[in-house]
Amino acid sequence: MTNTVFFPGLGLEFELNRVAFSVFGHNIYWYGVIIAAGFLLAVAYGLWRAPRFSMDPDVITDAIFVVVPSAIIGARAYYVIFNPTVCFTADGSFSLLNAVAFWDGGLAIYGGVIGTIISAVIFCKVRKVDFWSGMDITSYGLLIGQMVGRWGNFVNVECYGGVTTLPWRMCSESIANDLLRDGLLESQQMYDSILDGTLGVHPAFFYESMWNLLGFVLLVLMARTWGRKFNGQMFLSYVIWYGLGRAVIEGMRTDSLYFFGTGIRSSQMLGIVSAVVGIGLFVLRLKTAGPASPPFVKPEEEPASTAEIPTEPEETVCAAETAEPEPEETVPVAASAEPAALEEEKKEETQDGGDAD
Repeated sequence: MTNTVFFPGLGLEFELNRVAFSVFGHNIYWYGVIIAAGFLLAVAYGLWRAPRFSMDPDVITDAIFVVVPSAIIGARAYYVIFNPTVCFTADGSFSLLNAVAFWDGGLAIYGGVIGTIISAVIFCKVRKVDFWSGMDITSYGLLIGQMVGRWGNFVNVECYGGVTTLPWRMCSESIANDLLRDGLLESQQMYDSILDGTLGVHPAFFYESMWNLLGFVLLVLMARTWGRKFNGQMFLSYVIWYGLGRAVIEGMRTDSLYFFGTGIRSSQMLGIVSAVVGIGLFVLRLKTAGPASPPFVKPEEEPASTAEIPTEPEETVCAAETAEPEPEETVPVAASAEPAALEEEKKEETQDGGDAD
């Protein structure tokens, strides 16, 4: 479980144990811990930046429970499809545990991206959310996750390229043994040269990690300087950027997955195709998609009952309308009206000649 990896040109040496710790006798591997750390960083950044991409953070949280399992399934399925030997034990029998044991390594990033896209389309359709805006914020998470996750490959001593004498060459006995086993070393002398550090291999895991870091920085700068012209701009920029870089880096690797027994590296082919398609969609949406959605603003909650909380002007009006006017005189109206009526009747009687009887 332990490998010694050294970089003689840089004066660095690492003693790498694949097991991080054990829980009730079950080993927890650094590969899984590092993948989980990359995932948490990606989620944290996505929730923070979601409103800037017209996305409700609550919706992003709901999407995580759909997209993440789909991404893991897609990543493992891609790896198993193009490397079915991992499903079998040493005696040649099929093992379901080996087929699903992604925690021990064997997650293909492109499979994870495919699983993410498929699940995101379904989720956005059901929740009536704009797919392109959702994928814009997801692209940052993909870059962060891949940038961090590649260091899990380093701990496993995998994802490296062919032999080189460059100052940052990577050397290890396990690397020399794997290259000799796969017939990638021309002589015993080359094998010995890797052991003594004269020769090494390209640290392809590091190249891809730095490519993703640079891509993340470029997306951030693009959003700040050029702005977001249309929904899907960041996602398609990610597809183009990562596809081009992966096509080059995959060509260096000695542990590539090949397309059904052919000499075509599946991830290299997919990288080229996705970059070309991404460029086409980028140009098309730039011309036809219209302006990007404005930043999301969460509506404020209204009071439970506005009728129970009258405003101050309404109170003033009600007081003016219901107040009783003060009487102008203190003499009762009925008392003053009765003598006046009697006096009038006496005048009429006098004019008529006195009483009737």
